[in-house]
Amino acid sequence: MVKPRFQHYRKYTPGPDPLAPPPDLTKAVRAIADEVMAGYSAEQALREYLRREGYDELMARIAERRQAMLQKSNLGGTLNEVKQLLDDAVLAERGQLARDVDMDELDRSMREMTLDNLPASPAAAVTELGEYDWASTEAREKYQQIKDLIGRELLDQRFTGMKRALEGATDEDRAAIAEMLRDLNVLLGKHRAGMATEEDFQNFMAKHGEQFPENPQNIEELVELLAQRSAAAQRLLNSMTPEQRAELMQLAAQAFGSEELMNLVGELDANLRGIRPDLDWHGSETFEGDDGMGLGDATRAMRDLGRLDELANTLDSARPRDIDLDEVADLLGKDAATNAKMLRDLEKALRDSMLKGGEHGTLQLSPRAMRLLGKALLDDASTHLSSPGQRDSRLAGQLGEPAGATRPWEFGDTAPWDTTRTMMNAIQRGGVKESSISIELGDVEVVETEARTRNAVALLVDTSFSMAMEGRWTPMKQTALALHHLISTQFRGDELTLIGFGRYAQSLTIEELTALPPVPEQGTNLHHALLLADQFFSRHANMERTLLIVTDGEPTSFLTDWGAPHFNWPTDRITLAKTVQALDQVSKRGARTTFFRLADDPGLIALLNALADRSGAHVVAPDLGDLGGAVVGEYLSGWF
Repeated sequence: MVKPRFQHYRKYTPGPDPLAPPPDLTKAVRAIADEVMAGYSAEQALREYLRREGYDELMARIAERRQAMLQKSNLGGTLNEVKQLLDDAVLAERGQLARDVDMDELDRSMREMTLDNLPASPAAAVTELGEYDWASTEAREKYQQIKDLIGRELLDQRFTGMKRALEGATDEDRAAIAEMLRDLNVLLGKHRAGMATEEDFQNFMAKHGEQFPENPQNIEELVELLAQRSAAAQRLLNSMTPEQRAELMQLAAQAFGSEELMNLVGELDANLRGIRPDLDWHGSETFEGDDGMGLGDATRAMRDLGRLDELANTLDSARPRDIDLDEVADLLGKDAATNAKMLRDLEKALRDSMLKGGEHGTLQLSPRAMRLLGKALLDDASTHLSSPGQRDSRLAGQLGEPAGATRPWEFGDTAPWDTTRTMMNAIQRGGVKESSISIELGDVEVVETEARTRNAVALLVDTSFSMAMEGRWTPMKQTALALHHLISTQFRGDELTLIGFGRYAQSLTIEELTALPPVPEQGTNLHHALLLADQFFSRHANMERTLLIVTDGEPTSFLTDWGAPHFNWPTDRITLAKTVQALDQVSKRGARTTFFRLADDPGLIALLNALADRSGAHVVAPDLGDLGGAVVGEYLSGWF
């Protein structure tokens, strides 16, 4: 007989939608890459993105929770309770003195005089009444409650549930607590000296484990538990007014009617402070609410405030892998923990697939991130293609070698059919009927090919500081990345070099250009950039040549014969002569040249027009938003 299978269900807990799509990494990469291209490090860009995506909201919730805690309560709860018990005791004693007709009148007068002349300070009054022989049983009990209250509050600061456990405590109970504190101080003293063993810890827990419901598993967990509370208790003391602090210290000396407890607690704090000096023992807070808190509750509030601050520091540094989700749920609620988990998952996905480690532990955009970004930027550029350079995608690679991709057939196509893809489309659409397949025009796919003519492309981009100052830095990089993606994915037979020119020029990889920070130095060394372009064209003598120059300023620097850049502003004749000479050399190689002018300075307009007339080039003056489309369009126009 087959036994029935039972399905076990757990209680539903709110959390992320299991059917929700994965994080949109493309959006994240675009945002992070924009920051990187603007000059920020990838680590900074990631931190800023996570902050905008949710950390700012969590930080705001932390601030709200913190403010609410400080405005709800004050630290006078225990002292107010002591004052109320003292008032009740004095009132009960006066009533007994008034009712006791058998009392000696001189004795009555002396007692009344003592009560009438009590100090205004509750702590001082409690001290003065330490030797008072109470006539009222009720008054004596009230007075004893004061001593018990202070003792229980002191212990409640450092041990969970101790206040409630010691309600109505006997002398035996107090003696057991004192013994536990003595044994604990011995254990911590040995640990502080590096002499404590696992056996010492186990013996202590076997004897006093019921006092620690948290059930620490080793001495390190025990120390962490106690040290956090002790530090919070010290911060609480620091937060009190001088008057409150003096009152409390005076009352503490009488806890349980003995100074021993106060001495043992003081020794405990000293041991913990010596073991964990790294904790915050000097901080303070300002509580301004109406509800008075006892010492234990106030200490727990101080701990929660410290936990909130620690969580805020973790969020501020954007270290989601360090976030304790249980801590977030406890402090801010389950919905906040859900949001924190989503941010943590997003950060992990970005670090795992979109970012990679660079030199000295830095982060860089990964190859996959560069591909995603390049595709997105190319798509953007395609929407801004100018009509002279606009390329019909169906013309890609006609009369060339197969590229491994296919596309739907369109009217006028002369490319060969991809028979396999065409047949599969027809079968998926209509199936097989009577051993025959019906093919429609919509089923037909043709083979993408790579053009036989290869092109050597040199993209020269101005990296002078004016590009950054005028907001042209990021669009310039986006343009280079779009062109790089186009050539590397659809025109793999072409060669592309990226040359940046500021005070001097340098050949750059797309990764280097993307991460290149703006440098506040003067100089636009087009001469040096043209020399590097000429070297590139000489290495690809059997290819067509395309020279694309993006700039916002006149040449103000050239490369001397000894290899150092020479700068002069305004542009002098020798700089112009060197630049023209280098451009002539590139033109002799048959390079098709286009200048992309990003500024409207009259001198720049006149100079670029003159250079274009001399070299047979032409000048394009796109808006920044159209720069990518203009450059890609000029590259594509060379195919037709």
